Amino acid sequence: MPDYIAKAFDNNTRNLNGRPGKKYWLTHGRYDIALTVNPPQNTITGVEQITWFNESPDKLDSLNFKLIMNSHRGGARGAAPNPQAGIQVDEITVNGAKTAWNNDSVSSTNYMMALGKPLASHDSVKLNIRWHYQLSRGRGREGMIDSTTFYVAYFYPRVSVYDDYKGWDVQPFGSGLEFYNDFNDYSLHVTVPKNFIVWATGNFRNPDEVLSPDAAKRFQTSLNSDSTIHIASARDLANKNVTAQNTSNTWKFTASNVSDVAIGISDHYNWDGGSVVTDDQTGRRVSMQAAYQDTMRDFQQSVQFGRYSLRFFSNVWPGVQYPYEKSTAFQGFADMEYPMMINDSHQADLGFAELVQDHEQAHTYMPFYMGTNESFYAFMDEGWATTFEYLIGLTEKSKKGADDFYKSFRVNRWIHGQHTQENPIITPSPYVTFAAGSNSYGKASLSYLALKDMLGDELFKKALHTYMNNWNGKHPIPWDYFNSMSSGSGKNLNWFFYNWFFTPSYIDLALENAAETKHGYTLSVKNIGGFAIPFDVNVTYADGGTDTFHQTPIVWKKDQTVALINIKTTKPVKSITLDGGIFMDADEKNNTWTK
Repeated sequence: MPDYIAKAFDNNTRNLNGRPGKKYWLTHGRYDIALTVNPPQNTITGVEQITWFNESPDKLDSLNFKLIMNSHRGGARGAAPNPQAGIQVDEITVNGAKTAWNNDSVSSTNYMMALGKPLASHDSVKLNIRWHYQLSRGRGREGMIDSTTFYVAYFYPRVSVYDDYKGWDVQPFGSGLEFYNDFNDYSLHVTVPKNFIVWATGNFRNPDEVLSPDAAKRFQTSLNSDSTIHIASARDLANKNVTAQNTSNTWKFTASNVSDVAIGISDHYNWDGGSVVTDDQTGRRVSMQAAYQDTMRDFQQSVQFGRYSLRFFSNVWPGVQYPYEKSTAFQGFADMEYPMMINDSHQADLGFAELVQDHEQAHTYMPFYMGTNESFYAFMDEGWATTFEYLIGLTEKSKKGADDFYKSFRVNRWIHGQHTQENPIITPSPYVTFAAGSNSYGKASLSYLALKDMLGDELFKKALHTYMNNWNGKHPIPWDYFNSMSSGSGKNLNWFFYNWFFTPSYIDLALENAAETKHGYTLSVKNIGGFAIPFDVNVTYADGGTDTFHQTPIVWKKDQTVALINIKTTKPVKSITLDGGIFMDADEKNNTWTK
């Protein structure tokens, strides 16, 4: 445990039982944001009022701002600097007093602004900011999809997280390092010309003001419909009878206790809607919506894909109710998640399209329900989204279909690559030097699935819910996960977590010997790769029959280098083979013993 992490436990902000400590705190803000967008012009203008609450025990002399759009300035990404790109702050006041801001000197995605008067512990500061920027062009996570379709994300100056173990989050924004945000309250007003539709994070507050009566009626119908309702079809859009025919319309959304907001805008995207009961006891419904070009077959299925995933995630894995009132799948380029918004690219293969949407939907739980630090410990969210993607795939594709896809897409490239430079999963994401995607996606997911195999579904879910109940709406770090899972399962899992997260291991078993005994065989299985994985012992008998003996990772608890496995059988054996299934073996040539 690094010293700065250990300090949080010493200060009683975090507890070794997995719960937040008695002195745990987290900061938060209230954001009132108004944007004006005039497609095809790509300039976004905004005003916002931020009320930021310093719930820390510290007096703060400055505030760190996140200015993610500055990643387009060039200086933040190694290209030629372009001071006119990125966020241009036109005016800022702090508690009513104008404050200097030099746009030319703010080239980073972080800006530490000194406060004229220190902000005391448990006090708040009110910031008023006017700014503008130009949307990026290209196939990115935000920007222009086409001349009149925009995806607006990371778009506003935001006060960064100030936490109990690192203080200000000053991690630069990079394409592979994503979210770490406070849980904030948002009021969002988006003004666009007539005939443009707006989809956004948050509850849609004024449909009757901005939609035509017929479109508003179809929208309301969709909120209680199992079927897909075409709120705005291609014909409706061509006839320009979807929105109120004012010169411009202001669309209003509100969201509480969320980590970010994102917006989609178009004058020619279809708008579908439907809903699903996620809680049979209360009858609670969640709205699922989709925004897309008319000819996209995959997005024509998005509402039904989403209805299935919302119910599955709410009731099966992780078995925690979806925390919001809606979700929207928006056709873009990113394959990227935002609270209540999924920005997915078009996929010709409907099965793959469903999987991608499932994956981004699963991110609702990590990092949005659980405020993990994606930019520092990406495995805490990507590994879980990959795991839930696999678990829902078992019901969508069959076990063989889900296994085959998981192996080919999440494991194969890593396991058949070089393993001399493996970084332990615990390595902070900015410092991973080898196969970063494998660390945060495949390897992390395999660790979660290995633990599920070892504990069994019931106990694993109990432990997972302990972790999620402990840290919902807060900022867990890996040690909170480790400690919560041990507490929730009632088992000391330190050996398992050390094996999977703190060693540069991979997967490679060898069946060294099979010794015949009075009751069957004793197998000597060498763990060349090091990871504590589950595996099957497949026995083929002389008469052509077969048996499978499943081994959970518990066989590695005492010795993670060699396991002695006793197989009970009275029948003559022809051969014995080790099979890890989705836990693919780097070298399968030494996995079989033949008599």
